[in-house]
Amino acid sequence: MDTNRHSFLFRLTSQFIKYFALGLFGLAIAYVLSAIFGSSHIAMNLLPFVFYWVIFRCGLILLCLILTTVILESVR
Repeated sequence: MDTNRHSFLFRLTSQFIKYFALGLFGLAIAYVLSAIFGSSHIAMNLLPFVFYWVIFRCGLILLCLILTTVILESVR
């Protein structure tokens, strides 16, 4: 029985999705904790930077990677 049925690109994409979701979850926890402890002004100043670099750029790369994986796996 072949236990390694998925391609390397599929495994890479699934790992990237997992860590992207964990990163978003960590950012949400950090934002809630900063609001609880009264330092939400720092989080508000960092929010545009985090949104542009982390969420937008990594999300765009993830979307392209998912689309490439779907196309290549459907051809395979």
